[in-house]
Amino acid sequence: MIGFDDEQGARIISAVKGIADVEVDNLLRPKTLNEYVGQDKIKSNLLVYINAAKNRGEHLDHVLLYGPPGLGKTTLSRIIANELETRITVTSGPAIERGADLAAILTNLSPNEVLFIDEIHRLNHAVEEILYPAMEDFSLDFVVGKGPSAKSIRINLPPFTLIGATTRAGMLTGPLRDRFGVHARLELYSPDDLNTIVLNSARALCTDIMPEASMEIAKRSRGTPRIANRILKRVRDFAQVKGNGVIDYEITCYALNTMEIDALGLDNVDKNVLFAIMDKFSGGPVGLDTIAASTGEDSMTIEDVYEPYLLQLGFIARTPRGRICLPACYEHYGKPVNFDKMARLGIFTDTVKEETAQNDGAV
Repeated sequence: MIGFDDEQGARIISAVKGIADVEVDNLLRPKTLNEYVGQDKIKSNLLVYINAAKNRGEHLDHVLLYGPPGLGKTTLSRIIANELETRITVTSGPAIERGADLAAILTNLSPNEVLFIDEIHRLNHAVEEILYPAMEDFSLDFVVGKGPSAKSIRINLPPFTLIGATTRAGMLTGPLRDRFGVHARLELYSPDDLNTIVLNSARALCTDIMPEASMEIAKRSRGTPRIANRILKRVRDFAQVKGNGVIDYEITCYALNTMEIDALGLDNVDKNVLFAIMDKFSGGPVGLDTIAASTGEDSMTIEDVYEPYLLQLGFIARTPRGRICLPACYEHYGKPVNFDKMARLGIFTDTVKEETAQNDGAV
């Protein structure tokens, strides 16, 4: 299917990690903060915290990394461990099903080691309760036995640094969120930063790429390094089969157009969602579940995967009554804008104000 990666059966421009991304991520992943491109404010702050902890000979405070998928939360956690010159143990929230699983992990940690828990918002409540004293007091509390003979046992743990990563920080409970000393929200990348990442990745893949080609890939990567690297791999295939092996501007545009990724990084799935709102529901407002039913997509996938980038582009807006399409969306697809309806919905962009004033004057 056009626009989908046959190696992993997922959208090429999806920021969700696929099977084929793992090997490439390991090859392209930076090892130090100096090599890490983008997120400059987070990097500068982390460097201060890391150096301070090393100078005091203490563990780094627990770190919460959150933001859209594909921005480098896992990479940043490994870099933190490298900068601390310590080991890292990697797991995920869904993998820790019982308290005993978490206890086994924690008791095997070395002093000042980094424990990385991906999708930490998916920890079940019982495991989370055990994690509280481990984060705060570096201890585990267990109750052995039942009834009057039950005893409480405390196991002391070596000091460690927990790094939690999540795409849905709002789903974290208050007590868990408050136990993280460092909060870092990763933002979408600028085209210039993505251009640098594409050039570095092409070098690591031993692939020749022209500067204008790398910038075109960067512009269509939705502000996400994972998507940029995935597109680079696919364009490299086109360059080898349809060209001379060098990724130039012409072969890049040909490949991206063949994969139906437009100038803003939107594909047919995004188009279907937007056209459903514009055409089937007259631009909205329309509920999320209605959009999901009309497009055949899962409502949670639309909300977590598709909508963030469309919101950033200013193509849609969330209102109390549902989703609506904004003038920028109509203009991108060459559709007429119903300025009267925009005015009734309270969307007063400069264009809407001007057109409404002209319409009122004509009347």
